[in-house]
Amino acid sequence: MPSYTTLITTDILAAHLDDPNWAVVDCRFALLDPAKGRTDYLAAHIPGAIYAHLDEDLSSPRIPGQTGRHPLPTPETFAATLARWGIDDSVQVVVYDDAGAMVAGRLWWMLRWLGHNAVAVLDGDWRAWLAEGRPTRSGVETRTPRNFVAALQPGLTIDTDEVAARLHDPTLRLFDARSAERFRGENETIDPRAGHIPGAVSAPYADNLTADGHFLPPAALRTRWTERSADNGSCEEVVYCGSGVSAAHHVLARAHAGLPLPRLYVGSWSEWSADPARPIATGA
Repeated sequence: MPSYTTLITTDILAAHLDDPNWAVVDCRFALLDPAKGRTDYLAAHIPGAIYAHLDEDLSSPRIPGQTGRHPLPTPETFAATLARWGIDDSVQVVVYDDAGAMVAGRLWWMLRWLGHNAVAVLDGDWRAWLAEGRPTRSGVETRTPRNFVAALQPGLTIDTDEVAARLHDPTLRLFDARSAERFRGENETIDPRAGHIPGAVSAPYADNLTADGHFLPPAALRTRWTERSADNGSCEEVVYCGSGVSAAHHVLARAHAGLPLPRLYVGSWSEWSADPARPIATGA
């Protein structure tokens, strides 16, 4: 049976809800109300789905002044979480949220970070599942634990020190996945300083989606990213956002488009802007 490694349709997922070698993970989360996602999950979710909390399961505790808002857990900690969720190398994982994969893309990326490529995001997310009248269940669900063996993939991330050292390196290209308003420094309500990393290009993650929350077709994504890159692929590309969550959306979109994958700056703007000595830029 083929594995699904980028996106998956509601039809295909619906046909595998009873397969023990398929694990569904609900990633719904609201940045300004961290309890909401779990509350919504308990009320209704895709049958068999377990819940992943962005702060508790997909991040390690923030260290003020040192890390961004959502630092990665250690590989060992996350591998133990995946084992508890009943995931091993034989399991097809499907992840979803209700925000166009803003959070689900983070879990997709993290599984690939530990070498598990059989993970796909539900295209159209929870909203498409509901709109199609598909079944739901309430309450907490669990899976029988399995043995997850991590195979950490090198070269997928970049840290603040390297970004700072290469700030004027013409072979490094930074893409900012936040909204254009936050990029320009006009509407910053989460992090203490407004603006963007000097030299970065505005590339809102929402541009990867259609108006109804589905991903654009691969050809359209390729065109969009080719226009943004403007360097014929000669530069090393890095994506960042506010805290290393929505930037993973760009890695997913590019994988779906068959393009080379950028590195993820996990600390992102929340880590970069925490040090007043680091330069920032505003405007377009």
